[in-house]
Amino acid sequence: MSPLPGDLRIVDDVPRAFASTVIEAFANRRTPRFSMVLSGGPTARACYELLAEVAAERIEWRYVDVLMGDERCVPADDPDANQRLVREALVDRVEDLGSFHPMSCDEGPEAYQRIVERYPAFDLVHLGLGPDGHTASLFAGSPALDAPPGVLVMRSRDPAEANPHERMTLTLAAIARARMAVFTVAGASKRDALARIVRGVDLPAADVRADRVVWLVDTDAGML
Repeated sequence: MSPLPGDLRIVDDVPRAFASTVIEAFANRRTPRFSMVLSGGPTARACYELLAEVAAERIEWRYVDVLMGDERCVPADDPDANQRLVREALVDRVEDLGSFHPMSCDEGPEAYQRIVERYPAFDLVHLGLGPDGHTASLFAGSPALDAPPGVLVMRSRDPAEANPHERMTLTLAAIARARMAVFTVAGASKRDALARIVRGVDLPAADVRADRVVWLVDTDAGML
């Protein structure tokens, strides 16, 4: 049995599969509101742009609360800021969004933890996979991987210094609050990391747990 946590789906179009997954999760939500934790990166941008385009008649955005899974400690309008990506790709493209909660390194982890604690469960957490096997800003060797269960947000830095900037990130305990964690993995650059997780190599993304974990993987990344 593969050590990959959750269900692996090889799809032709990762953004379209992601949009369909979010629309379905919204339709099956347990409460009137829907909480969604988002990420950064080019695959995430494509996912959010398509979601904004196709979900206008399927998602009542006034019921949706958007949070961030991690952030780089750069100004909010910096090209490397995840919140800028989420604003441009989704928040500014939909009408009457319920709420958006960007992370602020200046305010610190404690301030964002207070926001996270308002949500006993997240309906959906969106995650990516780095070529080194990291997800969110949880890097191999980072103290954030060993956060106590009650710590939901931490500062983080890549010990290998392959990924720039100090970060803030949700911890594994915070992600585990998700009813569904959805990985989107696209491109040949992610193939080796995914293959290593499938073989049982202990990489940060392999430690993600949630009520349900789904991996949406394109054929380039999924040629294991």
